[in-house]
Amino acid sequence: MEIKQSQAKEELRREIKGDEDRLTDLLRHEDAKTRKNTALLMGELGEDIYLEALYEAYDAEPQRFVKSSYLTAMKHMDCKRYRDPLKKRLDLLLTEEMNPENQKHLTEEIRCLSDLLVHLEEVKQHSFRGMEETYDVILLTNRDHQDITLRELEKYEPQAQAKTFGAGVTARVSNLSWINKIRTYQELLFVVKGLRTCPASVEEAARTIVQSGIFDFLNKAHRGEPPYYFRIEVKSKMEPGARGILAKGLAARIEQMSGRRLINSVSSYEVEIRLIENKAGDFNVLVKLFTIRDDRFSYRKEVTAASIKPVNAALTAALAMDYLKEDAAVLDPFCGVGTMLIERHRALKANTSYGIDYLEEAVQKARLNTEAAGQIIHYVHRDFFDFRHEYLFDEIFTDMPFRTGQRAEEEIHELYRKFFPAAAKVLKEDGTAVLYTHNRDDVRKYSAAGGFRLMEEFVISKKEGTYVMILRRDDAGHR
Repeated sequence: MEIKQSQAKEELRREIKGDEDRLTDLLRHEDAKTRKNTALLMGELGEDIYLEALYEAYDAEPQRFVKSSYLTAMKHMDCKRYRDPLKKRLDLLLTEEMNPENQKHLTEEIRCLSDLLVHLEEVKQHSFRGMEETYDVILLTNRDHQDITLRELEKYEPQAQAKTFGAGVTARVSNLSWINKIRTYQELLFVVKGLRTCPASVEEAARTIVQSGIFDFLNKAHRGEPPYYFRIEVKSKMEPGARGILAKGLAARIEQMSGRRLINSVSSYEVEIRLIENKAGDFNVLVKLFTIRDDRFSYRKEVTAASIKPVNAALTAALAMDYLKEDAAVLDPFCGVGTMLIERHRALKANTSYGIDYLEEAVQKARLNTEAAGQIIHYVHRDFFDFRHEYLFDEIFTDMPFRTGQRAEEEIHELYRKFFPAAAKVLKEDGTAVLYTHNRDDVRKYSAAGGFRLMEEFVISKKEGTYVMILRRDDAGHR
């Protein structure tokens, strides 16, 4: 709608100033779609002068499909005085029987009304207290390197009943004291008793979730009582529209069946109920808790568009561990915001570390991230190919540049061709280069001629074409 543009809003405000009844009269128009669009227009204007008329129209509206539009509009206004009647309305809706005829619009009204009340009420967030409890957990990892995370978990939790599976590691653990020590998992999810799977039907899925051990799990892990604020995430091959309908319908039905002990919220959620479609056509169900702080990469305050994911930088260090030296002098010739050097040092203590980048913005951001990480790394704003240093480095540890909107493919090929001879000039004899790369073929093509021998390579993502490649400076072989 054009009215979403601020200039159009101001023009409309000037046009109807002093004559706002022209809009409020349309809330009584005989055409339901006109009433609906008028309500949404009032919401875009966001002026409290329309609030009383909106609430009265909502209360009197005979067409259920229009009601959610009034609620959406009221969210943009100060409607605290209507909180109690709105709560009574929601309580009434939650007792209404849902059937195929009313399901869609009843679900939407419940969702919008609940969202409005969450907006009006002060959400009391729960604090996590369950670090010493026993849980069944899933650690999602890189699909080619689950064993890295498994070994780390067994180091910190020797008694864990753990094993790998396609997407990561599944385990029964006696505590969660290790969650910020293991850097190679992507997400921590929980398996709730009685909730491993649920049917694809909204009604049956909601009943399975509400009647499972989810409240025992949430109460054990948190201080405070229900309600808990949640969202639904559906992972499925369904069309996006169908996934959205399923998620909205399920969220509303869970809220209804639970008597609002679980409240759906799009912004203040503490719990994610994740449904993952399985081969049988049902859904595996996992729970993610946003009440648990994941501080592993909290140092990364600043990023750029090309920044590597910190979990991939940590995985790179883990994969290269047999080739890294403690107290090494480490160089990142394309350092970006510093993530690779920070994770290299977290994996194994370095002595001195230098980062170079031709973008001044990246260097400034790297300094801020490094300070937040509590490390000392020397950053230089310079093109690597113009860099000179008074001593040679033990290691190069870097995320290699790749094709983006600013870098053409031919430019990347040329960079790789120049890189290895330049790297050989700053590395000690038998020095190591650990490269996170999108251009495996270029590494293979140019590394030997540039004085390097490929020692090992690891797939990170076949879909994205990313690899970790470990090379050794090999002057003898080069000669």
